Amino acid sequence: MITVSDLSLTFGGQNLFKHVDLKFVAGNCYGVIGANGAGKSTFLRILSGQLEPTTGEVAIDPRTRMSVLEQDHYKYDEQTVLDTILQGNARLYDIMQQKDALYAKPDFSDEDGALAADLEAEFAELGGWDAETEAARLLEGLSIGEEHLYDMMSALPTREKVKILLARALFGHPDIILLDEPTNHLDIDSIRWLEDFLMDYSGTVIVVSHDRHFLNNVCTHIVDVDYTQIKIYVGNYDFWYDSSQLMQKLLREQNKKREDKIKELQSFIERFSANKSKSRQATSRRKLLESCR
Repeated sequence: MITVSDLSLTFGGQNLFKHVDLKFVAGNCYGVIGANGAGKSTFLRILSGQLEPTTGEVAIDPRTRMSVLEQDHYKYDEQTVLDTILQGNARLYDIMQQKDALYAKPDFSDEDGALAADLEAEFAELGGWDAETEAARLLEGLSIGEEHLYDMMSALPTREKVKILLARALFGHPDIILLDEPTNHLDIDSIRWLEDFLMDYSGTVIVVSHDRHFLNNVCTHIVDVDYTQIKIYVGNYDFWYDSSQLMQKLLREQNKKREDKIKELQSFIERFSANKSKSRQATSRRKLLESCR
């Protein structure tokens, strides 16, 4: 679904990440983790096309539809809750607007009739007849009653606006969903509902989150953004964490063995470098010491 090739991003002469090659596949949920400032949200912005990388490319089939959780809680204040959600599927919403404009024409022509027929067919194919029901179902899952569908966004508190923007990102069965901290401001019931939704979802999900429990429940893979590198690991957060701890332990043990060997060689060299009968051995140990460093 998404192929990342030789991707790099440079800010102020510093590489945020470089030479990144990844592939994101349908049916998987990828949890993006990393230290603050590592570039997690920036990476999502590159995948969504909101930010151009310094080098490389992100290849996505143009027939797929990507949906992104927006962060501006006031962007849709002049719209109703329903319109805000429906616009999550831009093509469906555009068809609805075109249909309304056609049927409102006083001089409805044969050409208008042919266009209307085409629009109606695509409208049905995109699930337009069930769109309002789906929007209401999303709101119910996020603990908002369907009676609020026609409220203005400006009338809602921030906590509710966050949920509406999440419903917008999930609406209309997108092929790819990008979520940046989706559990922020959500109550426990809404988080559990979102987990169930994502586990049943058949497309590609890429989610940035600091919620370890959430990542454990929904993720099939972990994307680690660390030291200018971005790598994908199979498994949820705990599996990645246990594996990384084991790897660090092995590296520490290897380093300790190397340090012990260096101390042993240094001790031999110090003891026998002035001893003629041992000089060759001391020289050999000195060369071995250099190779260990």
